[in-house]
Amino acid sequence: MATLLVPHDVPPPNVDAEAIKAAFRGWGTDEKAIVAVLGYRNAPQRRQIRIAYEQLFEEDLVKRFESELSGHLERAVYRWILDPEDRDAVLAHVALRKPNEDFAVLVEFSCIYSPEEFLGVRRAYQHRYKRSLEEDVAANTHDDFRKLLVGLVSAYRYNGGEIDAKLAKSEAEILERAVKDKAFNHEDVIRILTTRSKAQLIATFNHYKDANGISISKQLGQDRDANEFTEALKTVIRCINDPVKYYEKVVRNAIKKVGKSDEDALTRVVVTRAEKDLRQIKEAYHKRNSVTLDDAVKKETSGDYERFILALLGNQTE
Repeated sequence: MATLLVPHDVPPPNVDAEAIKAAFRGWGTDEKAIVAVLGYRNAPQRRQIRIAYEQLFEEDLVKRFESELSGHLERAVYRWILDPEDRDAVLAHVALRKPNEDFAVLVEFSCIYSPEEFLGVRRAYQHRYKRSLEEDVAANTHDDFRKLLVGLVSAYRYNGGEIDAKLAKSEAEILERAVKDKAFNHEDVIRILTTRSKAQLIATFNHYKDANGISISKQLGQDRDANEFTEALKTVIRCINDPVKYYEKVVRNAIKKVGKSDEDALTRVVVTRAEKDLRQIKEAYHKRNSVTLDDAVKKETSGDYERFILALLGNQTE
C-alpha cells in the first residue's frame, strides 16, 4: 500500500502552480511551501502542475527547481516532479555514470517492476538520452557482469502466476550444481535468472531451499570469494523473492550512512515506492529494527529534506 497522502479536495493545478511560483519570490525560496504542495500530490496531479506552471509562467518548472533548490532536497524534488518512468530513466542513467556503476538500481527496476512498467522506463530512457538502456548498460559493464545485466534490462518476462513444477525442480538442481562448483557465471544460471517469470523463479528458489536447507541467497552470501558478479546475483534473487524485504534492507543501510553518502538510496526508495508499497516497507523496517522509519528519518536527516521525506512517508508536515 502507498503512503502518499492526497487531500480529498485538491486545488486546481493552476492554483498549485501559482503557490509554487509564490514560493520562489522574495529573499530565498520558501521550501516549506513547496513541500506543502508537492508532498501531497500524486503523479497525474504533479504532471498537471508542471503543465499549468509552464502555461502560466512560460518556463519549465523542473529547470526552475534546479536553480531554486539545492542539495538532497533538490535531488528529491527533481525525482518526484518527473513522470515516474522518466524519473526511473534518470535514476538508471545516474547509476551508470557513477565511477562504480550502481548495478542495484538496474536490478531493482528489471526484477521488481512489472514487464510493462519496465518497458515504460526503457522507452523513457531512449526518448531522453537517444540511446537504448541496453546499449548503455553494455557500454558500461564487462564480461559476465555485462551478460547478466544486459539480459536483465532486455527481458520482457511472462507476468502470470502459472508455474511448471518439474522445470522448477530441474532448474533448482542446475543452480545447486553451479553454486557447489562455484560456476556462478555459467550460461544456464544467467539464462534462468534473466528469462523466467517471477512466479517460476520463486518456485525454483523454494525447491532449492527445500533440497539444501538454506536459501540460495544465503548460500551465495557464505562465499568468501564473493565479487561484483555474485553480489549482483544475490541482488537479483532478493529482488525477485521478496521486494519488500529487499527495500527494507536498502533503507536500513541508507539510514546508517545518512550524513555521509547515502541519502540518494533513501530518496530513491521513498520516491519510487511512495505510491506503491512504501507502507509495507515501513512495517518491515519497524519489525526488523524496533523503531519506526519515520523516527529514524527524523533522527538522521534534517531541515526541508527531512520534511519532504516525512511527507512522502505519510506524515502531515507543519
